[in-house]
Amino acid sequence: MLNVLGNAVRKAGISLLLTASIVAGAAIGHHWPATGELLGGHVNATLLILVTLLFFGVRFDAVVRAWGNLRFLALAALATYVFVPAAGYAIASAVLAAHPSLLVGLAIYFMAPCTDWFLGFTRLARGNVALGTALIPINMIGQLLLYPAYLRLFAQGSVQVEAGVIGDTLLHWFLVPLAVAVPTHYGLRRLLGGKRFSRLLQRMDRAVPWVIALLAMEIFAANVTVILEHRNAFAWVLLAVFVFFACTYLLGEAISRLGRLAYPEHALLTMSIAARNAPLMLALTMAAMPDEPLIHAALVIGMLVEFPHLTVLRRVLLGQRQRAYRLTPRHRGMRAGNDLTIY
Repeated sequence: MLNVLGNAVRKAGISLLLTASIVAGAAIGHHWPATGELLGGHVNATLLILVTLLFFGVRFDAVVRAWGNLRFLALAALATYVFVPAAGYAIASAVLAAHPSLLVGLAIYFMAPCTDWFLGFTRLARGNVALGTALIPINMIGQLLLYPAYLRLFAQGSVQVEAGVIGDTLLHWFLVPLAVAVPTHYGLRRLLGGKRFSRLLQRMDRAVPWVIALLAMEIFAANVTVILEHRNAFAWVLLAVFVFFACTYLLGEAISRLGRLAYPEHALLTMSIAARNAPLMLALTMAAMPDEPLIHAALVIGMLVEFPHLTVLRRVLLGQRQRAYRLTPRHRGMRAGNDLTIY
């Protein structure tokens, strides 16, 4: 229980940290423009650190354990790479048609499944965490491979991306950090042993939000003037994100019922299609389109709204679990406190 409470507090702290970093960056850029430009000059280095940390923390060996549940993986892939991106693009197009850069930024945010904190919320909702670990590398690889196709589909000429820039970006900004992070991951695992390496991974995971916060501060410090010029449009960004999260919840409910998923897999599916991978998409998009601050800002705004939504979603799922428990004939008359031992 203490671990669960600690995770919840830490996730709430992440949202506060991101909010504070945005406010600080905007204030610096507005009152001290020279300092804002200086911070903006360090974005590339921060991006490389972020990407390397993300790759270092991925447990690629979990893929092997996933093949025992191909039915769930097929349903998750269909939702993740077909239904969710289609719904996200439709919502962004309907709400932000007059703001093409924000539309592209939100479409990129909507299309990328989370590869990290969705698993923490899955645990809090008593979902299938073991199966969820297998989704991490699958989602990471899938979204990187599909990013060029999605970008061509979503942008449709509204932003300029030079020919070959995505391939070069994937090579220099992602394949190289991947080639560094993965051997380092397995080398340190063998050198340190299981327990010490697990503690190292936990420290690396805790460092990621701080790096994201630094990146957000640098983005807003360097681009606050452009962002303030479009401040009225960000209300529409928030509306689009809210509608998207409502749609992903309904989609998860529909697939879970049609697929007759047990509650642990139902909770996992719902969390995995709700949570988005804003850090990786922010890094990739800033490298591919460095002169589009509104696109970057849309990704950061989506990330801010995500935690409150996942917190509410956890409560909704636990309520469904409690009701299902009460309706199970062999458990009628038992105390609700024993509900924790069902799955």
